[in-house]
Amino acid sequence: MVLDTLENSTTYLGLHKKATAAFQFLKEKNLQELAEGTYEIDGKDCFAIVMSYTTKPKSEGFSEAHFNYIDIQYIISGAEKIGTAILKNQQPFEVNKEKDYAFFTCETEDFTLNEGSFAIFFPQDIHQTCIVVETPKPLKKVVFKLKID
Repeated sequence: MVLDTLENSTTYLGLHKKATAAFQFLKEKNLQELAEGTYEIDGKDCFAIVMSYTTKPKSEGFSEAHFNYIDIQYIISGAEKIGTAILKNQQPFEVNKEKDYAFFTCETEDFTLNEGSFAIFFPQDIHQTCIVVETPKPLKKVVFKLKID
């Protein structure tokens, strides 16, 4: 897992061949005006999902991990806590390889992802998003999906 801000994004360009395209999207688009939805960058190899929601208590959510994609999650506005754990021997309660997810209920360690910051999650990174920081508040973010070859 990586946690950083957009001004340091060039540090991570070597992590994946499509990382440059994802960070370029962040720097070139007016993110506040982007409508919710999916934006194709390079077909199924690299795309962005813009979403808005209200954060909620940790107990109302669950964690996930992916098999075929790396997530870059960038906060456009608001803040959320994210719970993380390294995938070891936790047992998922639901798996859908076609949709690239496994859902977990497991212990996680929380950190706060603030506006203008991003986190990168690899397949070994279990993560639970949408967690309230203090009180439920609206959040807008973009999640990039980078296909692993």
